[in-house]
Amino acid sequence: MSPRGWAVLTLAGLLVALAVVAAVLIPWQRPPAPRADQLAALRDLPAEQVARGREFRAALRPGGWAALGIGLLVALALGLTPLGSRLVELAGRPFGGHWAAQAVLGGLAVVLLADLVTLPFAAWRHTVLTRYGLATNGWGGWSVDLLKSYAVSAVIGAVALLGFYSVIRLAPRWWWALGAAGAAGLVVLLSFVLPVLVEPVFNRFTPMEPGPLRTQLMDLAARDGVPVRDVLVADASRRTRAVNAYVSGLGPTRRIVVYDTLLREASPAEVTAVVAHELGHAKDRDVAAGTLTGALGAAAAVVALYLLGSSGPLLRLAGVDSVAQPRAFPLLVALVTVAGLLSAPAQALMSRRVEARADAHALALTGDPTAFEAMQRRLAGINLADPDPPRLEYLYSASHPSTVERIAAARAYARKTGR
Repeated sequence: MSPRGWAVLTLAGLLVALAVVAAVLIPWQRPPAPRADQLAALRDLPAEQVARGREFRAALRPGGWAALGIGLLVALALGLTPLGSRLVELAGRPFGGHWAAQAVLGGLAVVLLADLVTLPFAAWRHTVLTRYGLATNGWGGWSVDLLKSYAVSAVIGAVALLGFYSVIRLAPRWWWALGAAGAAGLVVLLSFVLPVLVEPVFNRFTPMEPGPLRTQLMDLAARDGVPVRDVLVADASRRTRAVNAYVSGLGPTRRIVVYDTLLREASPAEVTAVVAHELGHAKDRDVAAGTLTGALGAAAAVVALYLLGSSGPLLRLAGVDSVAQPRAFPLLVALVTVAGLLSAPAQALMSRRVEARADAHALALTGDPTAFEAMQRRLAGINLADPDPPRLEYLYSASHPSTVERIAAARAYARKTGR
């Protein structure tokens, strides 16, 4: 069988594996709360809070959709015309057109150009966040964070690009197989190292001071059977007023992280409700499941790119002879961008189901639906959420249940348990 035939079989196997993992690990049996309960929850929220949240989200919406659309157009312009291949060639010219220079510098140039084109929309978003009081870091802090993000992305991207095109040169007929394995391995590796090496680049983490709340959170994790190394406080207030908490890392790197803004704004019972939700993700191994699906998806993407990118019409549009050339990288970016936009609703749906399960876990673990509802109200108020967002937008991109869904779920739990 030819390498292309093996690639087709491999892609089919990876897609079947993805479907099985999704069917087994995603809690599809958790439908949203009845619409009537959601509407009742919406009526109980302060009218001014609802109005302000909707006003804020409406202010963000045009720039967000414009950035998405223009990003797609730039990716298609670079990938489906010779412009992208010429940019890669130009980036490698000072180094004699060496393949490594084209792969690394050319690849990074393509990504950077796409980022720069949408940069005005990111700046506009920061303006909106500042106007509504959510951003606290000013333009100086925003610029520093942006440069840090570019630097981290450049390092990871350079390593990935150099490794990818080195594999192509070592195994020109079977690079897709080695590349798929390498992409899956990189996803797993990043799941372990990002919390330890990358998160500290953007935030300062300090151990929570000994006291009743820390003891309560550690006891909560122990009672839940989720071992954690520590409870850390992130200095989120230097850039935002938003409140949040999460459980970060896998295995020996797992820790509870609480925003300092959450400690400042919420009661201990509400903090506990948020942490209980995050412990639910750890208890149900959502990070591990996400890593597994991400690894399978990355492997499938490499094989699919090999098959799609080998299409004669696409290669002619891109002005390249082979998808394995560094000059064909913009074509790969265009295909990935389109695939990402098409798969966004499915990813959002899976995320919402996982988050709903974590909500149910938090309610069962704490047995305190009152604190859970109070926390949802506080989260929506401080983070300026639209408690009941437009339906199409919700279906396309919402990664969490809406505020009214979560409040309705807490009330259903209270009715069921008599609490």
